Amino acid sequence: MAEITLHDSLTEIDAATWDALAAPEQADGGRPVDPFTTHRFLAALDRSGSTGRGTGWQPKPLILRDGATPLAALPLYAKTHSQGEYIFDQGWAEAFERAGGRYYPKLQVAVPFTPATGRRFLGPPRHREALARAAIGLTRGNGLSSLHVTFCTPDEAQALTGLDGLLPRVTQQFHWENRGYASFDDFLADLSSRKRKMIRRERDTARAAGLTIRALTGDQIEPQHWAAFWAFYQDTGRRKWGRPYLTRAAFDAFHDTMRNDILLVLAFRADRPVAGALNFIGRDALFGRYWGCLEDHPGLHFELCYYQAIDWAIAQRLSRVEAGAQGEHKLARGYLPVECHSLHWIADPGFRDAVARYLAAERAAVGEEIEVLTAYGPFRKATTQD
Repeated sequence: MAEITLHDSLTEIDAATWDALAAPEQADGGRPVDPFTTHRFLAALDRSGSTGRGTGWQPKPLILRDGATPLAALPLYAKTHSQGEYIFDQGWAEAFERAGGRYYPKLQVAVPFTPATGRRFLGPPRHREALARAAIGLTRGNGLSSLHVTFCTPDEAQALTGLDGLLPRVTQQFHWENRGYASFDDFLADLSSRKRKMIRRERDTARAAGLTIRALTGDQIEPQHWAAFWAFYQDTGRRKWGRPYLTRAAFDAFHDTMRNDILLVLAFRADRPVAGALNFIGRDALFGRYWGCLEDHPGLHFELCYYQAIDWAIAQRLSRVEAGAQGEHKLARGYLPVECHSLHWIADPGFRDAVARYLAAERAAVGEEIEVLTAYGPFRKATTQD
């Protein structure tokens, strides 16, 4: 008979056990589709203190077992805030607490600090409902306000919408799609003349700063590169979030266990790194995550974060680049809007009805926005002569 086991850290779970559910495609020796649900990524967050006590992200990974045999798993967290999620529910929390409710703690099925779509119900799809009901049962049984499944796949969202009251949410971000390009110039040829000239000008401007740009992965990444990137990351983290989400030890853990999953793009002034962008590599996609700099130059952010990523994805024949959350400025640079999906279970019936009405209106608005933004995209129109 199947049973649920709940753990206090990914480090309590054998890596092979977890990865057989999270990334079974690794059995052929290749990359995982999603590097972020692998044991090595999630355990690095736990071991480094980026998640766990005092962070507001308390790991509660859940495994469905039949005797000693693992069947499926959830990357589950108890949350005491809504930071680092990128599917924003702070407005819900404020409304619920103004009405006398207690929104936190809540449960979150997610990859911390990572707005990248991927499977959240790990294992064969036939076990999704059992996992979802187990998570809802934990939420209800502990008197918590809500359960949130963020950046799940469209298939998961469709299959589980309505299950025991799960509500679907649609938001958006911007992805670059490889349309069979052989080079960056092939990509540029697909754009309108105005956008093509803009991108060339931005790349020329960035290169005029006199910096050397290097794209590093695997053993090309050395410990001193992480020391430099930590300084970049701290600067960006202080400006964006008040304090960085990841600890310094997280980057050491990434170096130890994940450097083959990482593309680190660094800009050097002589031998000194002065700016950088951190990407994670999936089987078919490149995921842009963090950027920072000690020298601010026009166009450098676009070059390191967007154009270098496109260059590398084309060379590696990857199908897309996901550049992270938000940012309509990405549209002019070849990144088009796509839907992102999440699921939400709200314990209080009245509050659930209010959230459901909000989500229905939001889905319609997001759909319209994606349609409009796509129409204003940088790609040549069939009727345009340029």
